[in-house]
Amino acid sequence: MTAYNVVRFKVKAGQEQKFIDMHKNLPDLPGMVDGALIKTGDRTFCLVGKWKDFESIVEARPGMIGILDGFRSMLEDLGGGLGLTDPVSGSAVVKFPTHKH
Repeated sequence: MTAYNVVRFKVKAGQEQKFIDMHKNLPDLPGMVDGALIKTGDRTFCLVGKWKDFESIVEARPGMIGILDGFRSMLEDLGGGLGLTDPVSGSAVVKFPTHKH
């Protein structure tokens, strides 16, 4: 079943465009179907990835950590004991149609 990962970030002031630009050139990760970087507020972003299955996410984690290492210095601590990122992932349990009529 399709799986998704979601990671929340807060970027240091003045680093927003560099952060966005880095995401325009991410390497392909095996099993990743597509994804998006979403601006959710002032210096806050959320990355959403769609994957073939949950095992693909597990196998890609070392690569994702390597990518994160490339922009870790641009991130602020999210607070509340979360650190620099707030990642979650899992298999889809309900899929919605793209158009309801």
